[in-house]
Amino acid sequence: MRRGSELDRRRARAGKLFVAPNVAAILVFMLFPLGFSLYLSFHSWDLFSPPRFVGVANYRRLFSEDPLFYIALRNTAVFTVLTLVPTVVISLAVAALLNRKLRGIGVFRTIAFLPLVASTVAMAVVFRFIFASDDGLANILLGRVGVGPIPWLTDPHWAMVSLSLVTVWKSLPFATVILLAAMQGVPENLYEAAKIDGAGGFRRFVSITIPLIRGALSFVLVITVINSVQAFDQAYALTGSNGGPETGTYVLGIMLFQNAFRFYEVGYASALAWIIFAILLAFTVIQQWLSRRAEVDR
Repeated sequence: MRRGSELDRRRARAGKLFVAPNVAAILVFMLFPLGFSLYLSFHSWDLFSPPRFVGVANYRRLFSEDPLFYIALRNTAVFTVLTLVPTVVISLAVAALLNRKLRGIGVFRTIAFLPLVASTVAMAVVFRFIFASDDGLANILLGRVGVGPIPWLTDPHWAMVSLSLVTVWKSLPFATVILLAAMQGVPENLYEAAKIDGAGGFRRFVSITIPLIRGALSFVLVITVINSVQAFDQAYALTGSNGGPETGTYVLGIMLFQNAFRFYEVGYASALAWIIFAILLAFTVIQQWLSRRAEVDR
Protein backbone atom coordinates (compact mmCIF):
# COMPACT_ATOMS: atom_id res chain seq x y z
CA MET A 1 0.00 0.00 0.00
CA ARG A 2 2.83 2.36 0.90
CA ARG A 3 4.61 1.45 -2.33
CA GLY A 4 1.51 2.33 -4.34
CA SER A 5 1.21 5.72 -2.62
CA GLU A 6 4.86 6.50 -3.38
CA LEU A 7 4.29 5.63 -7.03
CA ASP A 8 1.24 7.88 -7.16
CA ARG A 9 3.23 10.76 -5.67
CA ARG A 10 5.98 10.27 -8.24
CA ARG A 11 3.45 10.30 -11.04
CA ALA A 12 1.88 13.45 -9.63
CA ARG A 13 5.27 15.17 -9.44
CA ALA A 14 6.11 14.09 -12.99
CA GLY A 15 2.76 15.41 -14.21
CA LYS A 16 3.36 18.75 -12.52
CA LEU A 17 6.82 18.99 -14.10
CA PHE A 18 5.39 18.34 -17.56
CA VAL A 19 2.61 20.90 -17.08
CA ALA A 20 4.81 23.55 -15.44
CA PRO A 21 6.26 25.02 -18.70
CA ASN A 22 2.79 25.49 -20.16
CA VAL A 23 1.50 27.08 -16.96
CA ALA A 24 4.53 29.40 -16.86
CA ALA A 25 3.96 30.37 -20.50
CA ILE A 26 0.31 31.16 -19.81
CA LEU A 27 1.26 33.28 -16.80
CA VAL A 28 4.00 35.20 -18.65
CA PHE A 29 2.41 35.63 -22.07
CA MET A 30 -1.32 35.77 -21.26
CA LEU A 31 -2.31 36.47 -17.67
CA PHE A 32 0.38 39.05 -16.93
CA PRO A 33 -0.28 41.09 -20.13
CA LEU A 34 -4.03 40.96 -19.43
CA GLY A 35 -3.57 42.13 -15.87
CA PHE A 36 -1.07 44.81 -16.85
CA SER A 37 -3.34 46.15 -19.61
CA LEU A 38 -6.22 46.35 -17.12
CA TYR A 39 -3.92 48.24 -14.75
CA LEU A 40 -2.87 50.62 -17.55
CA SER A 41 -6.47 51.29 -18.56
CA PHE A 42 -6.84 53.30 -15.35
CA HIS A 43 -3.64 55.23 -15.98
CA SER A 44 -2.23 57.76 -18.40
CA TRP A 45 1.06 56.52 -19.88
CA ASP A 46 3.10 57.57 -22.90
CA LEU A 47 5.76 54.82 -22.65
CA PHE A 48 8.39 57.30 -21.41
CA SER A 49 7.14 58.92 -18.21
CA PRO A 50 5.80 56.92 -15.22
CA PRO A 51 2.12 55.89 -15.41
CA ARG A 52 -0.23 58.41 -13.81
CA PHE A 53 -3.45 57.16 -12.21
CA VAL A 54 -6.55 58.77 -13.79
CA GLY A 55 -9.31 56.41 -12.61
CA VAL A 56 -12.07 55.90 -15.16
CA ALA A 57 -11.11 58.99 -17.17
CA ASN A 58 -10.00 56.88 -20.14
CA TYR A 59 -13.35 55.08 -20.27
CA ARG A 60 -15.25 58.34 -19.83
CA ARG A 61 -13.28 59.88 -22.66
CA LEU A 62 -14.10 56.95 -24.92
CA PHE A 63 -17.85 57.20 -24.45
CA SER A 64 -18.36 60.94 -24.08
CA GLU A 65 -15.45 62.84 -25.65
CA ASP A 66 -14.09 60.85 -28.61
CA PRO A 67 -16.36 60.85 -31.69
CA LEU A 68 -13.93 58.55 -33.48
CA PHE A 69 -14.87 55.75 -31.07
CA TYR A 70 -18.45 55.68 -32.36
CA ILE A 71 -17.24 55.87 -35.96
CA ALA A 72 -14.95 52.90 -35.32
CA LEU A 73 -17.75 51.05 -33.51
CA ARG A 74 -20.18 51.63 -36.39
CA ASN A 75 -17.63 50.63 -39.03
CA THR A 76 -16.70 47.50 -37.07
CA ALA A 77 -20.38 46.50 -36.78
CA VAL A 78 -20.93 46.99 -40.52
CA PHE A 79 -17.71 45.17 -41.34
CA THR A 80 -18.67 42.26 -39.05
CA VAL A 81 -22.05 41.83 -40.73
CA LEU A 82 -20.56 42.10 -44.23
CA THR A 83 -17.99 39.47 -43.28
CA LEU A 84 -20.09 37.13 -41.15
CA VAL A 85 -23.04 36.48 -43.46
CA PRO A 86 -21.04 35.60 -46.62
CA THR A 87 -18.50 33.58 -44.64
CA VAL A 88 -21.15 31.37 -43.02
CA VAL A 89 -23.30 30.96 -46.14
CA ILE A 90 -20.43 30.31 -48.58
CA SER A 91 -18.52 28.02 -46.19
CA LEU A 92 -21.68 25.96 -45.68
CA ALA A 93 -22.13 25.63 -49.43
CA VAL A 94 -18.46 24.80 -50.07
CA ALA A 95 -18.35 22.27 -47.22
CA ALA A 96 -21.48 20.59 -48.59
CA LEU A 97 -19.92 20.38 -52.07
CA LEU A 98 -16.65 18.99 -50.70
CA ASN A 99 -18.49 16.44 -48.54
CA ARG A 100 -18.96 14.10 -51.46
CA LYS A 101 -17.34 10.91 -52.66
CA LEU A 102 -16.18 12.00 -56.09
CA ARG A 103 -13.04 11.31 -58.07
CA GLY A 104 -10.48 14.08 -57.55
CA ILE A 105 -12.36 15.64 -54.63
CA GLY A 106 -9.10 15.76 -52.66
CA VAL A 107 -7.62 18.17 -55.23
CA PHE A 108 -10.59 20.50 -54.90
CA ARG A 109 -10.32 20.36 -51.11
CA THR A 110 -6.66 21.33 -51.31
CA ILE A 111 -7.42 24.27 -53.60
CA ALA A 112 -10.22 25.44 -51.32
CA PHE A 113 -7.95 25.38 -48.27
CA LEU A 114 -4.96 27.18 -49.86
CA PRO A 115 -5.89 30.70 -48.59
CA LEU A 116 -5.66 29.33 -45.04
CA VAL A 117 -1.86 29.19 -45.23
CA ALA A 118 -1.40 32.62 -46.84
CA SER A 119 -0.15 35.54 -44.77
CA THR A 120 -2.93 38.05 -44.12
CA VAL A 121 -0.67 41.04 -44.80
CA ALA A 122 0.76 39.54 -48.00
CA MET A 123 -2.75 38.67 -49.14
CA ALA A 124 -3.99 42.23 -48.45
CA VAL A 125 -1.05 43.71 -50.38
CA VAL A 126 -1.88 41.52 -53.38
CA PHE A 127 -5.53 42.58 -53.24
CA ARG A 128 -4.43 46.20 -53.01
CA PHE A 129 -2.94 45.84 -56.49
CA ILE A 130 -6.02 43.94 -57.71
CA PHE A 131 -8.33 46.72 -56.47
CA ALA A 132 -6.23 49.58 -57.88
CA SER A 133 -8.54 52.13 -59.53
CA ASP A 134 -6.70 52.61 -62.82
CA ASP A 135 -4.82 49.45 -63.74
CA GLY A 136 -6.12 46.95 -61.18
CA LEU A 137 -7.09 43.48 -62.34
CA ALA A 138 -10.63 43.82 -60.97
CA ASN A 139 -11.41 46.96 -63.00
CA ILE A 140 -9.70 45.55 -66.11
CA LEU A 141 -11.97 42.48 -66.01
CA LEU A 142 -15.04 44.60 -65.28
CA GLY A 143 -14.16 46.88 -68.20
CA ARG A 144 -14.20 43.90 -70.58
CA VAL A 145 -17.84 43.26 -69.72
CA GLY A 146 -18.81 46.92 -70.04
CA VAL A 147 -18.74 47.91 -66.38
CA GLY A 148 -17.01 51.18 -65.55
CA PRO A 149 -14.10 51.37 -63.10
CA ILE A 150 -15.09 51.02 -59.45
CA PRO A 151 -13.26 53.11 -56.81
CA TRP A 152 -12.50 50.06 -54.69
CA LEU A 153 -10.08 51.77 -52.31
CA THR A 154 -10.78 55.48 -52.86
CA ASP A 155 -14.49 55.62 -52.02
CA PRO A 156 -15.41 55.06 -48.31
CA HIS A 157 -18.29 52.66 -49.03
CA TRP A 158 -16.41 50.64 -51.64
CA ALA A 159 -13.36 50.53 -49.37
CA MET A 160 -15.45 48.79 -46.70
CA VAL A 161 -16.79 46.37 -49.32
CA SER A 162 -13.23 45.66 -50.49
CA LEU A 163 -12.04 45.03 -46.94
CA SER A 164 -14.96 42.68 -46.35
CA LEU A 165 -14.27 40.76 -49.59
CA VAL A 166 -10.63 40.24 -48.64
CA THR A 167 -11.57 39.11 -45.12
CA VAL A 168 -14.22 36.70 -46.40
CA TRP A 169 -11.70 35.21 -48.84
CA LYS A 170 -9.27 34.69 -45.96
CA SER A 171 -11.88 33.37 -43.49
CA LEU A 172 -13.57 30.83 -45.78
CA PRO A 173 -11.01 28.00 -45.58
CA PHE A 174 -11.00 27.81 -41.78
CA ALA A 175 -14.80 27.91 -41.57
CA THR A 176 -15.05 25.31 -44.33
CA VAL A 177 -12.63 22.96 -42.55
CA ILE A 178 -14.66 23.11 -39.33
CA LEU A 179 -18.02 22.60 -41.06
CA LEU A 180 -16.69 19.86 -43.34
CA ALA A 181 -15.33 17.93 -40.36
CA ALA A 182 -18.72 18.23 -38.66
CA MET A 183 -20.57 17.11 -41.78
CA GLN A 184 -18.39 14.02 -42.11
CA GLY A 185 -19.48 13.03 -38.61
CA VAL A 186 -23.18 12.90 -39.57
CA PRO A 187 -24.35 9.24 -39.78
CA GLU A 188 -24.90 8.19 -43.38
CA ASN A 189 -27.94 6.07 -42.47
CA LEU A 190 -29.89 9.24 -41.64
CA TYR A 191 -29.49 10.47 -45.22
CA GLU A 192 -30.41 7.06 -46.59
CA ALA A 193 -33.58 6.93 -44.47
CA ALA A 194 -34.55 10.45 -45.54
CA LYS A 195 -33.90 9.56 -49.19
CA ILE A 196 -36.18 6.53 -48.88
CA ASP A 197 -38.88 8.83 -47.45
CA GLY A 198 -38.61 10.99 -50.55
CA ALA A 199 -36.62 13.92 -49.16
CA GLY A 200 -34.58 15.79 -51.76
CA GLY A 201 -31.00 16.98 -51.37
CA PHE A 202 -31.90 20.46 -50.11
CA ARG A 203 -34.46 19.04 -47.68
CA ARG A 204 -31.90 16.58 -46.30
CA PHE A 205 -29.37 19.37 -45.91
CA VAL A 206 -31.78 21.63 -44.00
CA SER A 207 -33.45 18.96 -41.87
CA ILE A 208 -30.48 16.69 -41.11
CA THR A 209 -27.14 18.34 -41.80
CA ILE A 210 -27.69 21.79 -40.31
CA PRO A 211 -29.28 20.60 -37.02
CA LEU A 212 -26.52 18.03 -36.49
CA ILE A 213 -23.67 20.50 -37.14
CA ARG A 214 -25.21 23.27 -35.04
CA GLY A 215 -22.32 23.15 -32.57
CA ALA A 216 -19.72 23.61 -35.30
CA LEU A 217 -21.85 26.32 -36.89
CA SER A 218 -22.01 28.19 -33.57
CA PHE A 219 -18.24 27.90 -33.24
CA VAL A 220 -17.71 29.33 -36.73
CA LEU A 221 -20.13 32.14 -35.93
CA VAL A 222 -18.31 33.12 -32.74
CA ILE A 223 -14.81 32.84 -34.24
CA THR A 224 -15.79 34.88 -37.32
CA VAL A 225 -17.26 37.66 -35.16
CA ILE A 226 -14.19 37.70 -32.90
CA ASN A 227 -11.82 37.87 -35.87
CA SER A 228 -13.90 40.63 -37.49
CA VAL A 229 -14.04 42.78 -34.37
CA GLN A 230 -10.29 42.33 -33.82
CA ALA A 231 -9.41 42.93 -37.49
CA PHE A 232 -6.36 45.10 -37.97
CA ASP A 233 -3.68 43.68 -40.26
CA GLN A 234 -5.81 43.42 -43.41
CA ALA A 235 -7.30 46.90 -42.84
CA TYR A 236 -3.84 48.38 -42.26
CA ALA A 237 -2.28 46.75 -45.31
CA LEU A 238 -5.24 47.31 -47.64
CA THR A 239 -6.39 50.86 -46.81
CA GLY A 240 -3.59 52.32 -44.67
CA SER A 241 -3.15 53.18 -41.02
CA ASN A 242 -5.67 56.05 -41.14
CA GLY A 243 -8.66 53.82 -41.74
CA GLY A 244 -9.16 54.34 -45.43
CA PRO A 245 -10.70 57.30 -47.27
CA GLU A 246 -12.80 59.51 -44.98
CA THR A 247 -12.59 56.96 -42.13
CA GLY A 248 -14.41 54.45 -44.34
CA THR A 249 -12.45 51.53 -42.86
CA TYR A 250 -11.62 53.10 -39.51
CA VAL A 251 -12.34 50.02 -37.39
CA LEU A 252 -11.59 49.39 -33.73
CA GLY A 253 -8.29 47.64 -34.54
CA ILE A 254 -7.02 50.71 -36.42
CA MET A 255 -8.12 52.99 -33.58
CA LEU A 256 -6.33 50.81 -31.04
CA PHE A 257 -3.14 50.81 -33.09
CA GLN A 258 -3.17 54.57 -33.61
CA ASN A 259 -3.64 55.43 -29.95
CA ALA A 260 -1.06 52.94 -28.74
CA PHE A 261 1.74 53.28 -31.30
CA ARG A 262 1.20 56.61 -33.05
CA PHE A 263 -0.12 58.87 -30.28
CA TYR A 264 1.57 56.88 -27.47
CA GLU A 265 -1.58 56.98 -25.32
CA VAL A 266 -1.12 53.47 -24.01
CA GLY A 267 -3.57 53.84 -21.11
CA TYR A 268 -6.30 55.05 -23.45
CA ALA A 269 -5.56 52.22 -25.89
CA SER A 270 -5.72 49.71 -23.02
CA ALA A 271 -9.15 51.02 -22.05
CA LEU A 272 -10.28 50.58 -25.66
CA ALA A 273 -8.90 47.02 -25.67
CA TRP A 274 -10.96 46.15 -22.60
CA ILE A 275 -14.08 47.66 -24.17
CA ILE A 276 -13.50 45.40 -27.19
CA PHE A 277 -13.05 42.46 -24.81
CA ALA A 278 -16.32 43.31 -23.05
CA ILE A 279 -18.18 43.49 -26.38
CA LEU A 280 -16.85 40.11 -27.49
CA LEU A 281 -17.53 38.53 -24.10
CA ALA A 282 -21.13 39.79 -24.12
CA PHE A 283 -21.68 38.50 -27.66
CA THR A 284 -20.20 35.09 -26.84
CA VAL A 285 -22.30 34.69 -23.69
CA ILE A 286 -25.50 35.70 -25.50
CA GLN A 287 -24.75 33.40 -28.42
CA GLN A 288 -24.05 30.44 -26.13
CA TRP A 289 -27.24 31.13 -24.17
CA LEU A 290 -29.28 31.23 -27.39
CA SER A 291 -27.67 27.98 -28.56
CA ARG A 292 -28.47 26.18 -25.31
CA ARG A 293 -32.02 27.51 -25.39
CA ALA A 294 -32.46 26.28 -28.96
CA GLU A 295 -31.18 22.83 -27.91
CA VAL A 296 -33.67 22.72 -25.01
CA ASP A 297 -36.57 23.85 -27.20
CA ARG A 298 -35.71 21.23 -29.76
